[in-house]
Amino acid sequence: MKHIASCSFGKDSCAMVLKIIELGLPIDEVVFYDTGAEFDAIYKVRDFIVKNYLEPNGIKYTELHPQCPFFYKMLKKPVNKKDGTKQNGYHWCGGRCRWGTTEKLIALERYAKDCVEYIGLAYDEPKRLQKPRRGNKVFVLADQQMTESDCLKYCHSKGIKWEENGIDLYDILDRVSCWCCANKNKKELYAYYKYLPEYWAKLKDLQHKIGRPFNRQTIDELEEEFKKKEIQRQQTLF
Repeated sequence: MKHIASCSFGKDSCAMVLKIIELGLPIDEVVFYDTGAEFDAIYKVRDFIVKNYLEPNGIKYTELHPQCPFFYKMLKKPVNKKDGTKQNGYHWCGGRCRWGTTEKLIALERYAKDCVEYIGLAYDEPKRLQKPRRGNKVFVLADQQMTESDCLKYCHSKGIKWEENGIDLYDILDRVSCWCCANKNKKELYAYYKYLPEYWAKLKDLQHKIGRPFNRQTIDELEEEFKKKEIQRQQTLF
């Protein structure tokens, strides 16, 4: 039976792929679902792993993509709302409306049908590990008792970092998911504002097109809050 590893090229799934190779476990193919809304660092890590680990070991690399572009679905796709009205686009992806995640999981499930699929869930994610799943799933990280922290250290030991503007994204973000994920908390959003201005500008642009608050606040409201925070921080230095 064919063995496939689903890899987002974040710390956990990268650690899983490298550990599979290190342990000599059967692996025929690595599959990446590219939303088109990933951090640039994700693509750099992808290229590094494909060149240095997959190709030398004869492991096939495959990319899947949304049926229609991510930002078309976010901003322009005609959507029928439950109240009978219509709107353009599904708007922010996150919370109870994780339309992008749903499409990703369906595509990966369909692709890996009748295969053994390696899933990169860490040892300290018991709720996600216990979730019922279809097909033949193997959780290498959990089997090896590798926590999320272990996965990051393991990747760093292999020279893998998720750098943007000279900063490892895992030093300032809880998760390196899509850059426009509406599940980002305020601490992460402040890190965008302070260290990742190009992504902050993209969020502002999307906010102006969507209108609806990003989470509980609009990006503009958050920016005003963060500006005040920076002013207060500067005042405490003097």
